[in-house]
Amino acid sequence: MYVIIVYDIEQERVAKVCQYLRRFLYWAQNSVFEGELSEAQLVKVKSGLSKLIDPQRDSVYIYQLPGKKLVKKEILGQEKIVTRTILE
Repeated sequence: MYVIIVYDIEQERVAKVCQYLRRFLYWAQNSVFEGELSEAQLVKVKSGLSKLIDPQRDSVYIYQLPGKKLVKKEILGQEKIVTRTILE
């Protein structure tokens, strides 16, 4: 499935969340990651994020689509250079 994760997180946790998500997804722009994940990977990502965020102060939106072909992406302004490497 194709997943888009958008977050609004307190500054002191942003670096840890960003580093964690780079293990699974591609950085699209500030506070946005996207890419293909299996169901098992998504469960792992959600579990890891729940340990990194403060649910009383932070929010994470996870959009799930059956595949990238169903996503129509339009970019206004400068496109961020997407790193093709997922950190392990």
